[in-house]
Amino acid sequence: MLIKLLRVHLRPYRKEITLVVLFQFFQTIATLYLPALNADIIDNGVVKGDTAYVMQVGAGMLGMTLLQIAAQIVAVYFGARTAMAVGRDLRSSIFTRVQTFSAREVGQFGAPSLITRTTNDVQQIQMLVLLTFTLMVSAPIMCVGGIVLALREDAPLSSLLLVVVPILVTVIGLIIARMRPLFRSMQVRIDRVNQVMREQITGIRVIRAFVRDDHERARYGVANAELTDVSLRVGKIMALMFPTVMLIVNISSVAVIWFGGVRIDSGGMQIGALTAFVSYLMQILMSIMMATFMFMMIPRAEVCAERIEEVLSTDSSVVPPKTPVTSLARHGELELRDVGFHYPGAEAGVLSGVHLTARPNEITAIIGSTGSGKTTLLNLVPRLFDATEGQVLVDGVDVREIDPDLLAKVIGLVPQKPYLFTGTVGSNLRYGNPDATDEELWQALDIAQARSFVESMDGQLDAPIAQGGTNVSGGQRQRLAIARTLVHRPEVYLFDDSFSALDYATDAALRSALTAHITGATVVIVDQRVSTIRDADRIIVLDDGKVVGTGTHEDLMANSPTYREIVLSQLTVEEASTR
Repeated sequence: MLIKLLRVHLRPYRKEITLVVLFQFFQTIATLYLPALNADIIDNGVVKGDTAYVMQVGAGMLGMTLLQIAAQIVAVYFGARTAMAVGRDLRSSIFTRVQTFSAREVGQFGAPSLITRTTNDVQQIQMLVLLTFTLMVSAPIMCVGGIVLALREDAPLSSLLLVVVPILVTVIGLIIARMRPLFRSMQVRIDRVNQVMREQITGIRVIRAFVRDDHERARYGVANAELTDVSLRVGKIMALMFPTVMLIVNISSVAVIWFGGVRIDSGGMQIGALTAFVSYLMQILMSIMMATFMFMMIPRAEVCAERIEEVLSTDSSVVPPKTPVTSLARHGELELRDVGFHYPGAEAGVLSGVHLTARPNEITAIIGSTGSGKTTLLNLVPRLFDATEGQVLVDGVDVREIDPDLLAKVIGLVPQKPYLFTGTVGSNLRYGNPDATDEELWQALDIAQARSFVESMDGQLDAPIAQGGTNVSGGQRQRLAIARTLVHRPEVYLFDDSFSALDYATDAALRSALTAHITGATVVIVDQRVSTIRDADRIIVLDDGKVVGTGTHEDLMANSPTYREIVLSQLTVEEASTR
């Protein structure tokens, strides 16, 4: 999976990779050539007392060193650029894929896991690519070149490599085999820590309201301890690796010097050759150590690649049409025909056999008990989900056949939990219509009954909005979300319990201004408050995912026991019978 992922994302950077390999080759050859020059200085210069020869070959060593440094700088530069570019592309690919997900896929992965995969997992892949270009490319060249040059210096002494290298490779392999499952467990533990932290930050008011600080602190402590435990186990294995490798390296050096001394004493080898051989041995073992460092990262990178590929290979359940409809004949008529929806694996559907028609210049209201499927029904229209049965039609065309950009222009949804983005009041209101003028923004704020509090804010339209709109109240957040949709000017307005945080007077003033402003548009309101929807042209009553009543307030009071029960739970009989 790791190789597949890298093959795809490294393909655009073949030119840079070629330069990295080329310059790494030059610097490695230069590094390998230096011990041979050093041996030559010792044997032919120092031993013979030829100072001129020492200076001449020394100048050659200096030039070779400068070449090595220059080649290394160029290789690291292009390697780092490529690694950072791969990280950027991976993050962009994940983000783009997640943007295509419906709420079903987002819920399947979970927001904390998606964040971890986009940040920490990508960072591990990026670091692997960086170290590959800066260390791993030169390691095999160094190893093979070192072996060849060591054989050239003294073939009998090189037989030690037949013992040292297999032992080193075996030890490294055994250690890495134990690390891979621990790295997978570590990434899962990071997901868990992110999940707990995200819940605590988001739900801080609830935690403090119920005085659950100690409980949440303990819950985070458990998640943190689990991550710490796995990290310590990985650290212990990593701590074991380097002393073991260094022990093998040092024993090898002692053995080379011991047997090399015997060879020199017998006249079969010169002092300079022994010095060069020790340097080559160290270069061979250091290249293996560099590969070891890489191999330590590969198991974790493999796990991260699998997690990233899970996201990239997941197709959204909301599929764009192959031949999309790019224009609509009529103006905002909404119809649901025998619509049903159920989640995968669920025993019962959320919606079943729903018929609904909402026309322009009319207000259609949907009411029902909690869990009756009101929000799910509304989410089917802009394709946050796709109906598993039946059809959702806008202007007589199935929403699954409409171009997504066109559908987004036609539909304006004010969600149950309005969300504002980091920025200003103006930038949030222009979210659906970047070209809107300040005059249009103020008009929308007027209708949404938000002008007064925006005028009182420092900067007014340029007043800052925090992430999620946490620096304004719930009612202000709802009114800004409504104003944002009004600026968008869609043909179908969907209000999902969007007036719940407003007092009755503001609710009534907003609905009155809304009715006068959005003439010609289709309006669908989901609400729990009878006072909000009683004047609607058509009221749909949902119960357990099915339509159990349709009509005006008076019709339903007379003919729908479910509606009458909801109304009388909020109003007296006298209030319910007066408009």
